[in-house]
Amino acid sequence: MSAPSPTPVLLLDVEGTTTSVSFVYEVLFPFARARVEEFLRAALPGDAAVREDVARLAAERRVEQEAGAPAWRDGDPDQALASAVAYVGWLMDRDRKSAALKSLQGRIWERGYREGALVSHVYPDVRPTLERCRRQRRPVAIFSSGSVLAQRLLFAHTPEGDLTPLIEAYFDTTTGPKREAASYRTIAEALADEPPSVRFVSDITAELDAAREAGLLTALCVRGAEVPPANGHPVVTTLEGL
Repeated sequence: MSAPSPTPVLLLDVEGTTTSVSFVYEVLFPFARARVEEFLRAALPGDAAVREDVARLAAERRVEQEAGAPAWRDGDPDQALASAVAYVGWLMDRDRKSAALKSLQGRIWERGYREGALVSHVYPDVRPTLERCRRQRRPVAIFSSGSVLAQRLLFAHTPEGDLTPLIEAYFDTTTGPKREAASYRTIAEALADEPPSVRFVSDITAELDAAREAGLLTALCVRGAEVPPANGHPVVTTLEGL
């Protein structure tokens, strides 16, 4: 299977593209879930950024439409903490792309990486691809539903070393949803490139559809044995050659 022709800018998804889905769902998510109460109890009194994450979670809960969401009670600090923990668990059960949740998860993972409890995963072709693009003076950027903090932490703590010097820019869903074309136009503008000079690589066809609508080139990254419907997107099994 031949890779599509290289483009000046490479925009990469993380989960299922640079990093295994199992690492995210079997390592990172359980790590955050198991430590969220302890983390909030320690951080809330003195960390304004964490308090802001909890305030954003409370704001999201106030407009939550799905039945069964846990009640939010903030009459005293213990009630607010319990409400935040319950709502975080509820959002994680549904794999919600909540910006406040992603921000809080990133802060929990930051402590885990710092303490040596976490080491991230990237596929073997990731570092060589990033190094080749650097030699070719081709920028590489990341667009993931995980927060920018979580992205930086992941690429800084790989078994292959710190890869962040090889990455030009990071984008998360504060830029916009990954399945909306406007998000990709915003990213191309931020990278100072016309959309046709940017190739977005992801394992999710719906994200690639949005990128293509915005004028970006695309590639469907398939890391497993089964190839999902590609909807006309080029299919690659490695980042080599992109």
